[in-house]
Amino acid sequence: MIRTTHRWPPLALAVLFLATACTAAADTSTGTGTSGSEAATPSPSPTPSADAAVRPVSDAQWQRMKDAGMVRAGCPVTAPDQLSRVEINHHGFDGKVHRGVIVVHADTADSVARVFTELFDEGFPIRQMKPLEEFGGDSNASLAADNTAAFNCRRLDQINAPALESPHANGRAIDINPVENPWKDLRCKCWKPGVENSARTEGKGKILEGGAVWRTFTDEGWIWQNIDVPDYMHFDTGYPSKPYTGPGATASPADGSGGA
Repeated sequence: MIRTTHRWPPLALAVLFLATACTAAADTSTGTGTSGSEAATPSPSPTPSADAAVRPVSDAQWQRMKDAGMVRAGCPVTAPDQLSRVEINHHGFDGKVHRGVIVVHADTADSVARVFTELFDEGFPIRQMKPLEEFGGDSNASLAADNTAAFNCRRLDQINAPALESPHANGRAIDINPVENPWKDLRCKCWKPGVENSARTEGKGKILEGGAVWRTFTDEGWIWQNIDVPDYMHFDTGYPSKPYTGPGATASPADGSGGA
């Protein structure tokens, strides 16, 4: 089951705050200084399942994205309600279960939750899953850390497509285990983040055509390697960025100008 939460009106938030003030004082901050469901690296839920939860992007997280330069003039996402935060358990390379966070366009969130739930059930390992603002919006740093991530209006020296057309800038592209599934950057004629896993052979955390990851995403209507060069980590909903139209798709009133 996928849990979904929504933004609460100010009065309800005030009542909740008063009711939980004592327990909130005991919360421990991690990573970027947030706590509870907004923790940078949330703890896995006790449920032995993916336990997916779709949540809104909070004002605090939105500010962190702005501070990292991921939200700026010329980018297609202009308001936090265009995005959703998917929190989900995943199997790590260390054999343990970890709680990950991936930020995607709101119209893809339910599909993303279903996909990563199925990958959890398949036992597919994911090194880590953190929002790009935890890497200062630096796509290369996220790739080098083998981080699975989605939304990022990339820096001008890191873009691979005009921002309004970019699937990543619209939150409709996901890069999975970049070290195990690199892409070929023709600007330097090199593999990023490295060449060691460029061969499409069986391996831990690798994506192969016809394999479990490929089947799970394509069954949901996602496209693998939607680019003219090898990009084994990458799935998106179309280029130029297109609203999600796969199973369970609904109209997205928060869609930005870059979504068509």
